[in-house]
Amino acid sequence: MDETTAAPAARAWRIVLEKIESDLLDGRLAPGDRLPGERELATSLGVGRSSVREALRVLEVMGLIRTGTGSGPTSGAIIIATPRGGMSALLRLQVAAQGFPLDDVVRTRLVLESAVVEALAEAAAADTTGSATADAHAVLDAMDAPDLTPAEFLALDAQLHLALAEASGNAVIAAMMAGLRTAIETYVQAGAARISEWDAAASRLRHEHRAILAAVDAGDAARARTLIHDHITGYYAEAGLARTHD
Repeated sequence: MDETTAAPAARAWRIVLEKIESDLLDGRLAPGDRLPGERELATSLGVGRSSVREALRVLEVMGLIRTGTGSGPTSGAIIIATPRGGMSALLRLQVAAQGFPLDDVVRTRLVLESAVVEALAEAAAADTTGSATADAHAVLDAMDAPDLTPAEFLALDAQLHLALAEASGNAVIAAMMAGLRTAIETYVQAGAARISEWDAAASRLRHEHRAILAAVDAGDAARARTLIHDHITGYYAEAGLARTHD
């Protein structure tokens, strides 16, 4: 097979993706809808069934469809409304491939986590129950255990920041934070080895975490933004991992 023949075949699965994307954007498909069968898609789009199967595998990895076998109500490929897992998985793969410079990860954290604490503080100002940060407070309490190793402490640290993102109610931010968690935890763990007085650093981090949550629970968005900025940039600067960001 020459290159002119192989190239269209190699791109055929993209035709399927583009068709499904178009149908979603135009409202012909919606969450809960079942996609046409492999044979129907192949015939209508003029591609092979193997190309359809490849496209469906990509969509499943992206978290946009759920596939099932058999002939019941859960069979076939069904559009789902929770693509968060796919976004997180793709980010994790990029992280694993070292596709993101550390400095960009820091900047992204500042943007995302500033938005997170602002949203939580605004919600707290309107509703003083404080239940939105209950999971984050539970992680904070776990971080007070006296026998935690630096690795254990920092794993909980990453969980704390993810818990705040999830509490914000913004599914996109939560997905991005989940996808970046490996990068965050890896770089933070590497930084711990450069900190000579770890006990003092851990004590300061605990204090900073509690101050951030206190500002959030009090509905003080401006203070929460300042504290989360200083918390993130301060650790990276102390550990010599990245330059301080404005």
